[in-house]
Order: sequence, then C-alpha cells, then structure tokens
Amino acid sequence: MQGGPTSIEEMIRDTKRGVLVTRLWYIRMVAPQRLLLTGLTRDGNFLIEDGRIVGPALNFRFNESPVNVLANVAAIGPSERTIGGESENSYATTPPLLVKNFTFSSESEAI
Repeated sequence: MQGGPTSIEEMIRDTKRGVLVTRLWYIRMVAPQRLLLTGLTRDGNFLIEDGRIVGPALNFRFNESPVNVLANVAAIGPSERTIGGESENSYATTPPLLVKNFTFSSESEAI
C-alpha cells in the first residue's frame, strides 16, 4: 500500500481521544461473507488524549472488517518496513493509518 504525507506525530496531534496501536497479531477470519476479522493488539499500545500520548494502554481484541477500516481512514503516513504476521522473520511494508471508529471488542490484561 502506498503511503501518504502525514506523520505519526501529526496523527497523534489530530486525535482527541484514541489508542496508538503498534502491532496487530493473531488475526483470524470470523465471517468470510462480511470479511470480518478478529485479532489482538501486541507490543505496546498508548492512550492518546487531547493530541498527546498520556500513558500505556491495555492490549485489546478487535473484531473489524478491513473494508470498514479503509472506509474510515482519516490520514495515511509514509510506508515503513515492519515485522508482519505472527513470525519474527516475516516483513511487510505498510503505512501507518489514522482510523476512526475502529471496533475493539474487549480488553486484555497485558500491557
């Protein structure tokens, strides 16, 4: 996916209240007809309030469709090479996204 011009710092500044997610993990198909996926956040989430990171956040389980995610993109940053999937030996080049109305379904106790 080609990246865009918005830095992560700008995305944070533009967020009234949200969560900075650094990695998604254990992604599985729930409902193929609706492209509904479930998975977990991993390796650090941070609470954003009034355009600033104010502390760590719990990990979350999510239930979301990539179609809905792409329909709710508010900003796209430059593509970066990152670890992809569940293997430490798998890489992907993806841009950071600022997404509105992402569906977290529950908290995980890990920080």
